[in-house]
Amino acid sequence: MKAFILAAGKGTRMRPLTERTPKPLLPVAGKPIIQHLIDDLESKVDEIIILIGWEGEKIKEDVSSKEAELRFVKQGKLLGTADAVSYAEDFVENKFVCLNGDVIISKSALHDFIDFFSDDDECVVGTAEVDDPENYGIIRTDNQKVVELVEKPEHPDTNTVNSGLYGFTSEIFEAIDETERSRRGEFEITDSLQGLIDDSRLSAFNIERWYELSRPWDLLSVNEHMMEDALERNLKGDIEENVHIEGAVHVSKSATVKEGAYIQGPVYIGDNTQIGPNCLIRPSTHIGRGCKVGNAVEVKNSIIMDGTQVPHHNYVGDSVIGKNCNFGSGTKVANLRLDDENIVVVHREKKIDTGRRKLGVIMGDEVKTGINSMINPGTIVWSGCFIGPGALAQSEIGPNSKIK
Repeated sequence: MKAFILAAGKGTRMRPLTERTPKPLLPVAGKPIIQHLIDDLESKVDEIIILIGWEGEKIKEDVSSKEAELRFVKQGKLLGTADAVSYAEDFVENKFVCLNGDVIISKSALHDFIDFFSDDDECVVGTAEVDDPENYGIIRTDNQKVVELVEKPEHPDTNTVNSGLYGFTSEIFEAIDETERSRRGEFEITDSLQGLIDDSRLSAFNIERWYELSRPWDLLSVNEHMMEDALERNLKGDIEENVHIEGAVHVSKSATVKEGAYIQGPVYIGDNTQIGPNCLIRPSTHIGRGCKVGNAVEVKNSIIMDGTQVPHHNYVGDSVIGKNCNFGSGTKVANLRLDDENIVVVHREKKIDTGRRKLGVIMGDEVKTGINSMINPGTIVWSGCFIGPGALAQSEIGPNSKIK
């Protein structure tokens, strides 16, 4: 059997993190999202075909498979999910697994789904239970048969939703051929599935431990859950004396941990990264390649991407920091409101309740902060910004802005 991963989109809802990076390459628990999928799929399929588009070359460069052959197919104009799935027709046989490249599914759930589909002669959609079904396509079933699929209903009467994981037979291509453009001018996979539903040819299979990353702060929640299960203690790097390491901590081979560092797992530390001296790294922290977390720095429950420098006298909590950022000495990120209420952000000019009690900053690539700068809880900073010495950053700060 083959797998087809959809990874051609621009991930606009995840900006500023996806201004320059494809969404499937955003890191959680030590790997890009899509690499988790590849690692979990490769023992169940013989070939993984990845549909790429915007910045697709970066995906080709950053992913690999030890057991399955990887093939990349480039999508032209983005014309909807049904159009994207149609690209598989030239590369798959009768049955194939199809999934979005920006979701996280536990290995056991993914394997159970594939086993179920292997024994079924019909198309199958993976379903999941969520707390906010109004944000998804809900699915109603009768004895595992899908009887209705409604996209983002205003008042859902079920919390069972479409997970973006499918088992397709060649029937799906016939259904796509009959699909008309939606009001948005796209070919929607939900419209294609409706024909299968009308003929009672679509089954449902409930999966557990499924996570969708819709908004930038979702990375933090998924990273926490993934690290609890996926990370193991693995100390390969150069670790000096008088370093305290507890729990599941991964130190990559070319990383350095200097004297006085105190690390509480689960923590992932990437290649060519320097930790310390005299710093505190708290649980559920992912630190990418070529980073520095230096003297008198505390990092907690955060994702710090490749090339970012947090060198001295900084605090970063419950935050996602993009690539190649640089924190001036004394920069502090606040992550808790004084009234202890949920963090409300302004994201793409809309106010959104994140549902999180603690959230620091969502920061794009190549942001610089001056000494003693301050960042309020729930601040979103787009790429290329400069936050000056002693300045206060808050709300949403657009690309290449200067805060003085």
